[in-house]
Amino acid sequence: MTDQKIHAPKSQLDDDWLTYVKIRQAEKWDLKALEWEGAYKRFRRIYADVYRRTQYGEALMWVANLPGSGLIGQVFVQLNSDHRPELANGKTRAYVHAFRVRPRYQNAGLGTRLMQFVESDLIARDYLAVILAVAKDNPNARRLYERLGYEVIAPDSGRWSYRDHRGELRHVVEPGWRMRKNLRSEKQ
Repeated sequence: MTDQKIHAPKSQLDDDWLTYVKIRQAEKWDLKALEWEGAYKRFRRIYADVYRRTQYGEALMWVANLPGSGLIGQVFVQLNSDHRPELANGKTRAYVHAFRVRPRYQNAGLGTRLMQFVESDLIARDYLAVILAVAKDNPNARRLYERLGYEVIAPDSGRWSYRDHRGELRHVVEPGWRMRKNLRSEKQ
């Protein structure tokens, strides 16, 4: 099963299109659609790995689906990270990454809705905090996170590596800020 790919220009969308968006866990058949017609093809192996980790309860993959348009947003949550426990420890702290909204659907509330959905889900799982990183050259995303209650806690080197869809090792340097939001206090 795949999502139909009909992308109306923003000017042709109904005013209430956001009410039709369904946020759900990603399914295996969604992995190809997460590449957004090849724009993120290089992350194919990452998507497959995160999906595999969902099967073991170590991660979550949320997608926003708009009927007639397909996947228009995504956010992944690392629940546990053995090699980076300061980001996600599997009990009280989770790490959000790969948060994207297709450009024509930005600035309409979908990003806020996705993040609030993730936070509510983590609260239901008894998590106390969310950590994320935002690139220094993405001030719009930082403003969104700050509006949602995230605070900068440290600089982030943004250095990471991955194998692309061809199996080639890629090194990334995206200097940024590490941000945190407390979902509730430990006393609750």
